[in-house]
Amino acid sequence: MILLSAICVQKPLLAFQQAKLAFEQRLVSSGLAYTIVRPTAFFKSLSGQIERVRRGKPFLLFGDGTQTACKPISDRDLAAFLADCVEDETRRNRVLPIGGPGAAITPRQQGEHLHALLGRRPVFRHVPIGLLDAIITALDIGAKVLPLLADKAALARIGRYYATESMLVLDPGTGRYDADATPSTGRDHLFDYYAQLIAGAAPPERGDHAVF
Repeated sequence: MILLSAICVQKPLLAFQQAKLAFEQRLVSSGLAYTIVRPTAFFKSLSGQIERVRRGKPFLLFGDGTQTACKPISDRDLAAFLADCVEDETRRNRVLPIGGPGAAITPRQQGEHLHALLGRRPVFRHVPIGLLDAIITALDIGAKVLPLLADKAALARIGRYYATESMLVLDPGTGRYDADATPSTGRDHLFDYYAQLIAGAAPPERGDHAVF
């Protein structure tokens, strides 16, 4: 069995991460031959601010925009990696983190390149992490009166997690994320993808949980 998991299960602070990790553990102990693939960030997850910047609004950063990083991977490159797992016996009974090609990039670098592609001077708006904490607290309190707010609180926690945690291999010894230890695959680069979207390619379906 080839399981598409996620690299964020290395530090499972959220319910969906704990569920993913629990399924991984069940698979490992099942006796089946398995390959568990944990990709980093998807291109579509990092493309939500293109229209915002195109309209002249600043690129939003949590904190200073440099405390997290990832090696984004395209759907095509991830699909090719998963398909190769079918016949590659060296990938059997292993947990494989995987990212896209090139160096890890920070949210600030994403914003800088996006502005450059649009021919504009970079303009950023910094959102304090503490503001997210305040929103989560307020929603938790409100959920005691209006249970529907519990879903919004959960979404806010997800946003805070990805605003403060890198999507890279986590070194269990140091507790730090390691870009060099995060394997790379494929040939598609995030900034080329940005250029395609700016040129008119159809934007991806990002679902109801898009933050931007």
